[in-house]
This record gives sequence, structure tokens and C-alpha cells, in this order.
Amino acid sequence: MIRQVNIEPIDLRQDFLETPPITRDEAIAAFEACVKQVEANMDYFQDKFPWSATKELKYPIIENIEWTDGFWTGMLWLCYEYTGDEKFRALAERNVDSFLHRVENKIELDHHDLGFLYSLSCVSGYQLTGSEKAKRAAILAADQLLTRWQEKGQFLQAWGPFNSPEHYRFIIDCMLNIPLLYRASQITGDPHYAEIAQKHFETSCKYVIRDDASAFHTFYMNPETGGPDHGATRQGYNDDSAWARGQAWGIYGIPLNVRYTHQLEYADLYRGMTNYFLNRLPEDHVCYWDLIFTDADKQPRDSSAAAIAVCGMMEMDRQLPKDAADKAVYRGAAANILRALIKGYTSETCEPGSPILYHGVYSWHSGKGVDEGNIWGDYFYMEALMRCIKDWHPYW
Repeated sequence: MIRQVNIEPIDLRQDFLETPPITRDEAIAAFEACVKQVEANMDYFQDKFPWSATKELKYPIIENIEWTDGFWTGMLWLCYEYTGDEKFRALAERNVDSFLHRVENKIELDHHDLGFLYSLSCVSGYQLTGSEKAKRAAILAADQLLTRWQEKGQFLQAWGPFNSPEHYRFIIDCMLNIPLLYRASQITGDPHYAEIAQKHFETSCKYVIRDDASAFHTFYMNPETGGPDHGATRQGYNDDSAWARGQAWGIYGIPLNVRYTHQLEYADLYRGMTNYFLNRLPEDHVCYWDLIFTDADKQPRDSSAAAIAVCGMMEMDRQLPKDAADKAVYRGAAANILRALIKGYTSETCEPGSPILYHGVYSWHSGKGVDEGNIWGDYFYMEALMRCIKDWHPYW
């Protein structure tokens, strides 16, 4: 049975219905500015990778060891798809070699973030070029993700030693990891990957989303029974608040899963999560890092959560029928948020090592990437623009 949640009416004072769509020319101008920054960062990173977030607005350079490294390669593939310039493909393919080495040697992969790593680097590479290396890496990554499967609780364990009672949990972020499994079924013809993806999605929808359609960051299952235990946070302000990026993962994760399962019965769950998010936006429509905050709290924004939510609304627009409730409102909201990012959260200058999207938050509690750029914010901003430019085939 599909989870039922409260669906708040959208606060129409936001004037979403009066927002003109992002024109193709607007999107092209913004995307071409991204291409210039990617070009500058290619020289800066070379064959290595950016750390997850900037420090004093410059990306530290790392080896291929973080959960976020796939976003950089995804940006290279977006640039290649847009420009056709072989320099982007050449570096992306060297990245694919690195990702194949990483998965063959299981380097820093004992977690659930295989989709963030391999959908954007290797599924995309296979989709765009037919690369057998990229295909092999993607399937090996899907196999590695299956090692996190908890049959008793029907979920993919997020972090920590497998079967460790204190780590017997999943997080809402994983909704963006499981499309790797759907793709693995498409590529191999083996339905098992997709079956696990759908089971994890169903468990997530059942437990990690609250009755008011806000989301916990993480949900603990009972290691003895496999049943639900309690929700909590690791990134949000507190256990009862709604971490903005987590809410955005749900707004995007639901339509990505519907894309593969065709279960439009989940549309009301999407509406609930999206309306909750939109009703808590500040005056400029770019969310604070936790939705508990208002303009009076003077907290940092999370531009990356805004970009993720835009991608989710644009993806769900493809799934919803033409006469669906609030379809026009979601289109206006996505345009409003994206236009705010274009005008107020990017820079006119282009310096090596700089982010594309400013004013993001990685982890407020640990003081990482607070009011900085982060690499997934850069990626999702570019993806949202690409969706405005063409009928784009997602890498997810």
C-alpha cells in the first residue's frame, strides 16, 4: 500500500503561476557560462577531482576517493553533450578509467553512494559513447551497491560496517543511488537489480517521509525484526526539522523512480513533499539549508538543494498527465527558483578552482562547506539548464 501523507495547499502568494518559463536563450547563456568555468577547472584539476565543497571559494584537489567525485565527471559529460568538443570527452574518459580502477579495487566503496559515483560518470559515458569500459564499471558498481542490501528490512544500508546494529539504517539520499540498479537491469537484462531498487524505494517512501510530507534525513530499522524503529538526522538542524537537501532528494527521487516503474500512484507523495518545500521558501525562492528557518533567522542558504528540487520538478513534469493538479504551479516554481539561481547565485568572473553555484551548504553541524560552492550544486544547476535547452535523456 502506498504511503498517504498530508498535501499542503501551495501558497499562491509566491506568484508561481505568473512566472514566465526559462527561455532557451536564457538557459543557453547560463550554460555557456558554466562551460567556461568547467574549462578553467579542467586545467586546475587535470586528472584529479575536486573535494566535495570549496574552501574559501576554491576547490581543494583530491584523488578519486570521495562519494562526490562522479558529479565532476557528470559535468564534463554535460559539456561534451552540449558542445561536441572532444576535449571534454577525453578528460571524462580518463575519469572513467579512474572509476573502473576504483570499483575493480573497491577503493572507498563500502557505502551506498555508488549511484552518485557511477551513474554520472559511467552510465552517462556508456549512454553517450557506447564505451565498454564505462559499461563494465557501471555494472560492477551496481553489484557493489547490492552488497549493502538488508533483506530482513528491505533496504540498502547507508554507511558503516554491514549488519552493525548502530548503522542499521538508510537515508533519503539513496533515492538518487538506486537508479543505477534500474539501469543495470536494462543493460544486463537481469531483473534482480531493478527489483532491489523498487523494494528500497518502497521502504523509503513508507518510513523516511513523515505524515506531513517532510522528510527525515535518516531512518533506523530494528536489526532484530527488520521493522521500523525511528527517524533521525545527521545533516538537518534537528531530528524533527526538514533538512532542505533531504527534502530535495525526495522531490527528485520520486520522479526518477516513477520513470522506471511507471507507478504514478506515487504522484501524491511527490506533491506532498514538493508543496512542503515550496511553502517554506524565503523571499528570493532559494531555500535555507534547513526548511525550519525563515528570513528572520539569518541562516545560510543551500543553493544545491534548490537546484536538485528544480531537476525533480522538471523530471516529474514529464511523468504527470497534462491535466494534473498543480502542474502549472510546479512549472512556474521551477522557473522561479532556477532564474533566482542564475541571477543571484553565480559569478560573472571565471577563475580556476571556483564553483559555478555559490551559497551552498555541505554539512552545517561539522562546519564543512558552509556558504560555499559544492560540486553537486554545480552539477544539478547544469543539469537543470540542460533540461531547459533540449529534451535531455537523464544520466540517472
